[in-house]
Amino acid sequence: MYSIIVVPPPTTEDATTRTQFRLAPGERLPFGRSVSEGGLLIGHDGVSRRAGEIAAHGTFWTLSNLSAHQTYVVENPEGAGEHIKVAPGRLDAPMPFEFSRIVLPAAGDLLPLEVWAPRHDYLRAGDGTDGEPTAPAFSVDRTKRYFAVLAALCEPRLRGAPHAPLPTVEQVVERLRPLWPAASRTSVQWNIDYLAVKLRLKPGPETAEPGARLNGKKESLVSMALRFDLVREDDLVVLSAPPRRVPR
Repeated sequence: MYSIIVVPPPTTEDATTRTQFRLAPGERLPFGRSVSEGGLLIGHDGVSRRAGEIAAHGTFWTLSNLSAHQTYVVENPEGAGEHIKVAPGRLDAPMPFEFSRIVLPAAGDLLPLEVWAPRHDYLRAGDGTDGEPTAPAFSVDRTKRYFAVLAALCEPRLRGAPHAPLPTVEQVVERLRPLWPAASRTSVQWNIDYLAVKLRLKPGPETAEPGARLNGKKESLVSMALRFDLVREDDLVVLSAPPRRVPR
């Protein structure tokens, strides 16, 4: 059973078709400017002759960086900027992303090499469910206005711009106004402050000591929300205004 699919960069000889390489657990795929038969040939002068190797291991894969000087970056296209750096000479670095993009620096170009790991193994329903249920790490209600505020803050990075600046409070107000006509700078800022307490980024009002001032509050909220998947791309539906009813 194949567990890893590799899609070559557009500079390869089969750029028109971009033939996929399918790896079963235990199989390896070397890549570079000069590789043996069965490997992934990347015809670019800026790529090492033996640039690296991808190995399939069931539900995950590993990357070996055989370059002497270049660091490779493995991006998670769905992770709003999440990435892993693989240093020169590093062997069998494990990769946890379902969809990955290896970025190869090549003489001024950045070549994308896509790797898909669609196989998932899950605990069967009912396994390990004896005893009291575990309290959730983060308790958020997706029907509340504070969640819509959090979704609006995360939206630019979830839309595929991982390094986009966060929206200002005024921009959040305008984004929410179609579904929350009474939204104002004060109400949005109150929800941001509430989220900072709810997600335990700052102590609540019942705490005797107020603690240090939280600088970069929006950045901290978005970073935590995206890191722990409190807001996903599917959740952006909460920003859609309900359709207007047409009178008959």
